Parts: sequence; structure tokens; C-alpha cells
Amino acid sequence: MKVIKRNGSEATFDPKKISSAITKANLSVAENFRISDEKIEEITKDITNAAKKAKRAFSVEEIQDLVEDALMGENAFNLARAYITYRYTRALARKSNTTDEQIMGLIEQENEEVKQENSNKNPTVSSVQRDYMAGEVSKDLSRRILLPQDIVKAHDEGIIHFHDMDYYAQHMHNCDLVNLEDMLQNGTVISGTMIEKPHRFLTACNIATQIIAQVASSQYGGQSISLTHLAPFVNDSRKKITEEVKKEFEKAGVKVSDDKIKEIIEEKLRKEIASGVQTIQYQVVTLMTTNGQAPFITVFMYLGEARNEQEKKDLAIIIEETLKQRIQGVKNEAGVWITPAFPKLIYVLEEQNIHENSPYYYLTQLAAKCSAKRMVPDYISEKKMLEYKVDKNGEGHCYTCMGCRSFLTPYVDENGKPKYYGRFNQGVVTINLPDVALSSKGNEKQFWKIFDERLDLCYKALMCRHNRLKGTPSDVAPILWQYGALARLKKGEKIDKLLYGGYSTISLGYAGLYECVKYMTGFSHTDDRAKGFALKVMQHMNDKCAEWKKKENIDFSLYGTPLESTTYKFAKALQRRFGIIPGITDKSYITNSYHVHVTEEIDAFTKLKFESDFQRLSPGGAISYVEVPDMKNNIDAVLSLLKYIYDNIMYAEINTKSDYCQVCGYDGEIQIVEDDGKLVWECPNCHNRDQSKMNVARRTCGYIGTQYWNQGRTQEIRDRVLHL
Repeated sequence: MKVIKRNGSEATFDPKKISSAITKANLSVAENFRISDEKIEEITKDITNAAKKAKRAFSVEEIQDLVEDALMGENAFNLARAYITYRYTRALARKSNTTDEQIMGLIEQENEEVKQENSNKNPTVSSVQRDYMAGEVSKDLSRRILLPQDIVKAHDEGIIHFHDMDYYAQHMHNCDLVNLEDMLQNGTVISGTMIEKPHRFLTACNIATQIIAQVASSQYGGQSISLTHLAPFVNDSRKKITEEVKKEFEKAGVKVSDDKIKEIIEEKLRKEIASGVQTIQYQVVTLMTTNGQAPFITVFMYLGEARNEQEKKDLAIIIEETLKQRIQGVKNEAGVWITPAFPKLIYVLEEQNIHENSPYYYLTQLAAKCSAKRMVPDYISEKKMLEYKVDKNGEGHCYTCMGCRSFLTPYVDENGKPKYYGRFNQGVVTINLPDVALSSKGNEKQFWKIFDERLDLCYKALMCRHNRLKGTPSDVAPILWQYGALARLKKGEKIDKLLYGGYSTISLGYAGLYECVKYMTGFSHTDDRAKGFALKVMQHMNDKCAEWKKKENIDFSLYGTPLESTTYKFAKALQRRFGIIPGITDKSYITNSYHVHVTEEIDAFTKLKFESDFQRLSPGGAISYVEVPDMKNNIDAVLSLLKYIYDNIMYAEINTKSDYCQVCGYDGEIQIVEDDGKLVWECPNCHNRDQSKMNVARRTCGYIGTQYWNQGRTQEIRDRVLHL
């Protein structure tokens, strides 16, 4: 068994340390208040057994909580008081250098929690360590100086989660929908250098990758671009190539038919498009931003954005090439084609591509093949999005999320025109719904009372986020605020006007709806006896967002949080506060957002249909998924799923596996096995457990992870059942 030390590192569970600590406390009290050595050994044995049954690594704090409970249970109150006093004194001594310990733990690669905090960051790399070091200092400043103590306390107890505290000290925001069209058509400035409008597709792609890198280094969330903004440059290249080809033949004195010239032009154009797309793919996966990882970038593929037929045809060529290159993948260090995490791809299902007789159905067939092999693209239904995203003029709109799932609310500018590109999200605070339920002890009246108290706390925390951005000068991130990614503000101008009136959003996140409803009703929210309560919980959060929006003129929006490391944090917090409750707190994770529990047997179509009702109530962002086996030889089934998504749910993805063992060459599914209470990845062919010698790609929570996950998320991945 393992134990998580205070600096995050792992150590072997040692029962002698428990008995030693109790013995020291025992000797510090009067003899008539002491317990026997036999009783100390009995308590030690009970705690050891509890740790074994948990099938996860306990933290030192959890073990100490168990010791206190055991001593109180023996009515050894004076001894318990002595133990608590000693523990408190040691905690005060540690408080002065907690940040130092955390930093040293991550530098020496001993901090297990930090090592697995982000499945797309490699903590052994110095640039990642540098970002984590800065993050620890930022968190320390935030906790001691910048944030109210009730927010810090609630965050530490797992009642809420104040996301990205490691970036809070700086005036940074969450995620963006980059206005690539403005930057390419009207020029931009990167690192003090003027970048004018490109005249070829390949040049536009090169500039786009530089913009992506600059934006990623100026905020801490995801960003999205649209391939539509690159499409006009295809025709620019076509004209350039036409001139070049004609000049070549004229210079050579060779007469060639118009059809042959067109064929040559098309061939050269296709090669340039392939080079441009490859530039974006390879630049994104090889770039290292200032936060130590590849840019979290989403690429949007939507034929409906094209402004004319020629642009649509050119956009279709770019989409086709993007899908083909993603199907191929990228080579790992061993030269084997594998699945990259980024760029994340989103493909819009629409009337032009969803039916067999649709003119662009071939693209959907290609997308289905890509999903079966590489887990992307994800899918947006234009049909459902036009129903859900309706602006004040009564018009529906289809647009991409920012990163993995954060969606902007519909917005009409001062000229009455819809606007999405150039907007952003201010930040996220997430409420732990199972904690609300468990704190109420199942009393519904108490539930709503506690729920409102916790939501008020979230509101206070979100206003901290907002007020931290308020007054920020555009100079802090020129690429964002001055040169077109989000705005064209003057130097020295504050970004305040972009924080109000719905231009940007701010997100109330939520997690664990399943566990919350299960505890309050006794049933899964998929059961008709519980679904009504679940929808009521969702509506209540939406009503609160509307109330705050009216009060502050800020677009608060409900957001299905993509818990990664936080799923483990929340689960551990629930176990500390309420113990192990079967079906509620007996896992090392809680369920993401409104999702059906990963262990629940349900077919793909029923799951998507059920979750669509909840997705509609998450206007700030959410995504549904279905877990499927290897579908590479059953593309017709994938296409059936896509048609169902088009008709029934706004945003969904298909989860499969994409692994490779570098030791033996096995390319089937890498397994999760248990080793002395810890979950580890193992090749079923050669039993390799060295994570540095295998490539594992799994959907984490809306995006693909390619490093490794903490114990909570790993258990969740292991527990997933197939829906098809």
C-alpha cells in the first residue's frame, strides 16, 4: 500500500508510524488517561485494514483523521486532545514553508499529485517545472493575500473548486474564440513585428500557428480557430499557381491544353493545402508554450460558415486534408504512427453532409473513419445548436466552443449583428453537488438551503475572478487585446468594456449530479423517479446565473466542468467529510457534470437522448460521449451514431482507444491493473509498466490526454463500460 505525503510524494504505508505517533501522545498524558499497548496495536490494525479496503492511496491527513476518530471512539478524550494539539502544532510549523516543500517536491519529481495534475504536461521537462513553480508561488499569493479566506477554506475542503488558482495572481482569463479572420485579413503584430495579410494559403497557415502559440502563452485555457478563416487564401494560392504555371509553359514555349493546365494547377494547389495543414498539425504538437505544454487548440470545421460556393468548395478541400492527416496521426520517437492530443477537431453535422445523398457526405464518411481510429473529430449538430443558441433577434447560430467545451452565450453587437469570434470566458468556479446532498443528510428542505448558501459562495468566488480582470490594461497581452485575437484596443486602454454586457462569459461549473441525485432520491438520474429532481437542480443553477447576470450585467453561464485532477480531489474530500457511502463516495472519482455514471449499463442511443435534456441546461458548455469498442472495421455503425447525434444532441464525441507499447510493438488496448493498492498501466502482451515506453491516448473529459492521470481519473477510465 501507498500513502500520499504532505508534499504530494508517495511513500510505502508503514503501520509502525501510526502506532509510534499514538504511543508518543499516550506518554504525554497522565497515566490514568492512557490506553494500553494492546489497544494501540488494535487501533493501528483497524486503520491499516481500512486503508487496504479503500483500494487507493490514503493521504497523511486522512490517516490522522482516522486516528482521531479511533481515539474518540475509545472515549480517550484527553489522549485525543493531546494528539490533536500535537498535530495542530506541527501544522503551524509546516505552514511557513508549505510552498517551499511543494516546489522542491515537483523539482525532484516526488510530488505525485502535481506529476499527474495535467494529462498533457510532462512534469520531468524543465519548462513544465518552471510553470508549476510559478503556479505554486501564485497559489501561495492567492491563498494568503488575494482571495477571501472563506473561499480558500471552501476550496481546500472540496466544497467548491476555484479553478486555475495558479494563474489567479496574474490578470489572465480562461479561454478564447480567436478572431483569426480579422488577424489574417487586416494584419496583426507578433512580438513587435508587423504581420501583413498573407497572399497564399501556406503563408496563412504559418501565421496561424504563430498566433496560436502567442495566444496560448497569454491565457491559461483552451482556444479555438475556424478553418473557414483560412479558406479564402486557397483561392489566392490558386491564382498565384495559375500565373506561375502559365509563365513556366510560356517560357518553355510549350503549348498545353486548358484542361491539362487546370489539372496541373489543381495538383499543385492540393500539395500546398497538404503542406499548410501539415504545418498546423506539426507546429501545434511540437510547439511549447510558456505553460510548458502544446497549445490547447481546437480546430472548427463548418461548411455552413462559407460565404460563397467557391469558398465552400475550398473549405471542403481543407477539411478533407485535415481529416486525412489526422487519420494518419503523428510519429512517436520510435517512428510509429500514434494519436496526438492536439489539435482537437470539431466537425459540424449539417444538411450538406449528413445524408447519403448530401453533396459533402464523403467528408462525414472520412470523419467517421477518423473518429474510429483517432478519437476525433467531435461532433456538433447544426440542427440542435440552431435550436439552443438563439439570440435576442430570435435567430439561431452555430459556432464552436472555446477549447474542449466552454460555449459562449448568443450575443448581438451594437450594430445588431451576431458576434462570436473575438470573445472569451473570464474564469470558472465549480460547486461539488454531492457535498450539498450529503451535508443535507437527505433532507430536501435542508438541501435547497445549503445549495443556495454554496451557490452564494460560488458567486462571491466568481466575482473575485471578474474583479481580478477588471482594470487590466490591454498592454498585458497585446496579441489578445490590441492586435485582433480578441480586440483592437488602444495601448493603455483597459479591457473593462469587454467584461460586461454579454461580450464575455463567466462560468458556474458543477460536478457530480449523478451522486447528488442518487443520495437524495435513492435512484440514478436516468430513472424516471429521479430525473425530475435532477432537472430541478440544473434549472436552479440556471436561475441563479440569470439572477447574478441581472444584478451585475455579466454573462454568468452554467458549465459542465471537465474535471481532470479535481475529480480525485472532490472524491477524497467527500470521503474525509462523510466516510465511505456505497454508491456515493466509494470511488476515487465523482461523475463529470450531468453524465450517466461510467459503470451504468446503457446503450449509446439511449444515453445520448437522455443527456441531451441536461446538455440544453448547460448553456456555458458541456459535452456528451459514448464509449465504444474498436470501430475501425464498422464505420457504418459510426455513421449511424453520427446521424443520431445530428437529430438528438448538440455536442457529442465517440470514445475508443488508441495505444502502442514501445517495448513489444503491441498496438491493442493497454490495460489498467492494480499493484499494491495503486492502479498502473500495463501492456497485456509483454507486461511493460514503464509509462515512458508506451503511448496511451484516452479521452479525459472532452479532450484527449496522452500523458498519465491521477489515481481517481485512472480508476474512472478503468470503470467505463461500453455503450455500443
